[in-house]
Amino acid sequence: MSRQFATLLVLGLMSAAWATPAVAAQVISVGDGDTLTVMDAGRRVTVRLACIDAPETAQRPWGMEARTALQALTPVGSTISLRGSTKDRYGRTVAEVIRGGSIVNLALIGDGRAFVYRQYLSGCKRNAYLGAEGQAEKARRGVWSVPGGVTRPWDRRRGGSSSFARRSEESSSTRLGSDRHRCKEIGSWDRAQELLRQGHRYLDGDGDGEACESLK
Repeated sequence: MSRQFATLLVLGLMSAAWATPAVAAQVISVGDGDTLTVMDAGRRVTVRLACIDAPETAQRPWGMEARTALQALTPVGSTISLRGSTKDRYGRTVAEVIRGGSIVNLALIGDGRAFVYRQYLSGCKRNAYLGAEGQAEKARRGVWSVPGGVTRPWDRRRGGSSSFARRSEESSSTRLGSDRHRCKEIGSWDRAQELLRQGHRYLDGDGDGEACESLK
């Protein structure tokens, strides 16, 4: 059993006592790590997963890993249910996505594939989401595999980086001291990613979660 589906199984037990979702739909495509398109009563509907924010696609490899995780949790053709549906300013349906009695949004958080979107958390079980994120960070899963986590997607969209990520990078730079590397001296892209995970954040000059792209 994969870790993703094991996470779903555990979270399914947590969600069993929650309100039963009312809107059923069929998945027809997955856009990115927190967006999918469904067929609902004969209409194509774009769904933005509520209360979470996955890395942007350009934040490689994290964005694509989030999309792959969502594809695994909501395969094309599968039936899902939507809970707490609202509309955002882009006209998308914002909801918790339920499959097999488990909350997909929460599973992505627990697997380290997305961050809790604290600014828009009012419609979800706050303690469950924050608890799942805390466990993912402690276990250094996914976006938490680097100290402090990767640049938050909302900061990425604004062209900046989170204060938490900046502090982590500054701390890493101080700790690493003179033990710094240059991309042209590392030798391989895989080695650069390993160094990035070890805290050499300066190798990710554009903050997209990928080190030394020139080595690819």
